[in-house]
Amino acid sequence: MTHNKHHHQVLAPLTGNIWKITAKVGDSVSEGDTILIMESMKMEIPVEAGRDGKVETLLVQEGQAVSEGQPLAVIHM
Repeated sequence: MTHNKHHHQVLAPLTGNIWKITAKVGDSVSEGDTILIMESMKMEIPVEAGRDGKVETLLVQEGQAVSEGQPLAVIHM
């Protein structure tokens, strides 16, 4: 996860597929809230907000293949 003073990028923890997006743009989230669920090797991996804030941008869609370290979402702090 990377961030600057006002924005926090949520990065893919591993290579896999976006199974389900649980947060919407504009949603308020707290650090540790699940914002989406990835699937890899038949396992579900929750991806959490790393900071408190609002979901500013979702950079992926359900069913999309992603690589480890790929930005998934931006949270405005």
